Amino acid sequence: MGRSQETFSKKENAKKRQQKKREKEQRREEKRQAAASNKGKSLDDMLAYVDEYGNITTTPPDPKKLKPVSADEIMISTPKLEDIEDAGGMRTGRVAFYNESKGYGFINDGMTGERIFFHVNDLTEPIAEDDRIEFNIVKGQRGPQAADIKKIS
Repeated sequence: MGRSQETFSKKENAKKRQQKKREKEQRREEKRQAAASNKGKSLDDMLAYVDEYGNITTTPPDPKKLKPVSADEIMISTPKLEDIEDAGGMRTGRVAFYNESKGYGFINDGMTGERIFFHVNDLTEPIAEDDRIEFNIVKGQRGPQAADIKKIS
């Protein structure tokens, strides 16, 4: 008698394929049932609201707590450093980082909070990290750069 052409591993693989096919069909049927149950929902059931703290809820907000907002008050973006007008020319800030050996550093602008690059050639007197300073902003090779830097006592 001849040996069977079907080996044990072939039989196991065929069983696994059949099992996957049954599971896939079962998942598909569950999705169909879920979609059919959602068809009856109204628009009000599907709406979500945001409360005064920014949390998503299913209840509408209380009209007594609504605050009027003017469209002019809404800021879409933050103005860039070049767009801000200089009022008086000099700005104040703090030295955030200064490397004496390499001759450069960064200033945290007190008005905008931006970090501005400076070079040792732009210093009018010696400074150290965390000193309060006054400076002007000029356009450098890679963007805004501080110039005429003076220490504030």
